Amino acid sequence: MSMMGPAAADPDAYIEALSGWQRERCIMLRAAVMRAASFDETIKWTNLVFMANGPCILIRAEEHRVLLGFWRGKRLRDIEPRIKASGKYELGNLVMTEGTAVDPATVERLAAEAHRLNFELGNPSTRT
Repeated sequence: MSMMGPAAADPDAYIEALSGWQRERCIMLRAAVMRAASFDETIKWTNLVFMANGPCILIRAEEHRVLLGFWRGKRLRDIEPRIKASGKYELGNLVMTEGTAVDPATVERLAAEAHRLNFELGNPSTRT
């Protein structure tokens, strides 16, 4: 696996292509996101992407880390201060290595808030 996630035709194939701690972590993250709100799950840019009124959340497994990214991540840092701003818009990522502790309840809370923000503020991929 490189800096990009595994090539996969669908979300289930993405998870099946993983192994070790990255697979376990991605299974947990995916389940927590899907419990939080109603998302359409797809593969985009070799990532698991969760759509809700536009792109909302991504999960990307890499060789030495897993990213949990949010299109409105800068607004979620009060819930999870480890989210690092990424890019010039509102993007933010939680970068995890094998030893990074992540509570599924926190992931659910982040996902629910990201979902709410996309519906309150609009599609984050449409810039006005």
